[in-house]
Amino acid sequence: MALSLAISPCPNDTFVFDALVHGRVPGAPPVEVTYADVDVTNTAAERGAFDLVKVSYAALPWLLDDYHLLPCGGALGRGCGPLVLTRGDRTDLSGATVAVPGERTTAYLLFRLWAADQAPARIEVVPFHEIMPGVAAGRYDAGLVIHEARFTYPRHGLTALVDLGEWWEGDTGLPIPLGAILARRGAVDPADAAAWIRESVRQAWADPAASREYVLAHAQEMEPDVVDRHIGLYVNEFTADLGEAGFAAVEALLGRAADAGLVPQTSSSRATAWTS
Repeated sequence: MALSLAISPCPNDTFVFDALVHGRVPGAPPVEVTYADVDVTNTAAERGAFDLVKVSYAALPWLLDDYHLLPCGGALGRGCGPLVLTRGDRTDLSGATVAVPGERTTAYLLFRLWAADQAPARIEVVPFHEIMPGVAAGRYDAGLVIHEARFTYPRHGLTALVDLGEWWEGDTGLPIPLGAILARRGAVDPADAAAWIRESVRQAWADPAASREYVLAHAQEMEPDVVDRHIGLYVNEFTADLGEAGFAAVEALLGRAADAGLVPQTSSSRATAWTS
């Protein structure tokens, strides 16, 4: 039977999963892929819609009863955090209307931790591709952005009020956990899934040209140099293995958020994960 997989169309995901999706991982089953923004996959995972699914680390407290957290394939690193963008010289967000990409995204969870003392007047959930144009046009006072927006926001005449990755790393010394790969309990063996994904990552690094056409086809009109910078930033050593620092980052994020009343208390991500 085919394995159902949900990932984003972003270059890091298509680069990582190219070999698995296209049947080049020995022993892996056929894969049926759904491409969607992470806010969509977060919601779909609550329904158990996919065997393997990319979600926000911030969504884990609602999902770990039904899914294993895999120690590979996701997005976690340094220098890759979300940005809060504004027009002009605004120095805080008191009274502002802020566009965010999803209520259970890691970006929004980090934003809420950072903005605890300067709560905006209004939060609007907006499709990611509409955030920067909306801020530039004055529909929103600020926007919370991720991924390739790190490289392109100056084109919209916007300014970075804060880099939440820098804030998180400076405060904790830990990398920033963004997107996780989960395996649905009872549907797919997590040890097998982790082995397939690691082999897909290995092939991606060994022959980057093999995935080029596939990556560019889903890159939403991103220029090739932005695609390359995107992959270089978000596909890193933590993609192959979360390791001690990766799990510590996840536990710190969810622990702080639970202490602040932003997410439910949950058992340790390490305790609920399958790890090799």
